[in-house]
Amino acid sequence: MSAVRKTLTSVVSAALLAGGLLVATAGPASADGCGDRQDPKIDGAVASWTLTCGKGAMTMKGWVEDTRADGKCAVVRISSGNAYQAPKACGSGTRTPFTYTFKGQTTAQGRLALV
Repeated sequence: MSAVRKTLTSVVSAALLAGGLLVATAGPASADGCGDRQDPKIDGAVASWTLTCGKGAMTMKGWVEDTRADGKCAVVRISSGNAYQAPKACGSGTRTPFTYTFKGQTTAQGRLALV
């Protein structure tokens, strides 16, 4: 194997290894904070919410919608502190509004899924 080919092979191998290590050590998604807005969309579901803060609490207000007739429900899994909520919409075209207030919190995480 020529010196140039060995060098190129080493560089490519190192890049692939580094990329794999970065993926393996990536942390979980961070929570959203006061004033943030999310508009997630997946195949079969869509949602939107905003987070506001005031009076020592955070409020997450939005909606979740089922967009596919597949027998599954669209759900937003919400966690903040030790609290957990999971509003869902079942049936294509069904939209469910939600509002949750989490006292003493300044961050929350929402994840759209089908169940």
